[in-house]
This record gives sequence, structure tokens and C-alpha cells, in this order.
Amino acid sequence: MKLGKRLKALRKERKETQGQVAKEIGIVMRHYQRIELDEGLPGIEVFCALADHFQVNADYLLGRTDVRDMLPPSSEQEAQP
Repeated sequence: MKLGKRLKALRKERKETQGQVAKEIGIVMRHYQRIELDEGLPGIEVFCALADHFQVNADYLLGRTDVRDMLPPSSEQEAQP
């Protein structure tokens, strides 16, 4: 599934408008519309903001997995300074 379809489905589940999502993550509505229509890819900061906003992991947004849960940091990552 493409990024745009995932975003649209998540937005509809939350009963949000495109404008509400765009405002929440700090971009203009047209930029969000283009992402949802798969007319362009978001930069890494916007992509992370979308994952955070919808509370899903990045691989779910990319269609690499159907597991939505945000992954907790592994103990190995926590141990690094």
C-alpha cells in the first residue's frame, strides 16, 4: 500500500480533515494533500511528524508492515551513550 493511501485511511479513522493534520504537523494543507495523493514524498522531518501524529511506526506508513505499533527503543539503544 502506498504512503498516501495509508495516510488517508489513518486520517479518516481519526475523523480529521487534511487541514487539521497539516496544521498539527506544521505544514500547509496543499503540501499535505500532495503527500496524500502520492504526488510527492515528505522530507524526513515531516515523515516523522506524520508517524508521531498518527502514532504508528515508520514501516507501517511505508507499507513495509501491517503492524501499526510504535516500536519502543530496544535495550541496546538505551545502553548507548
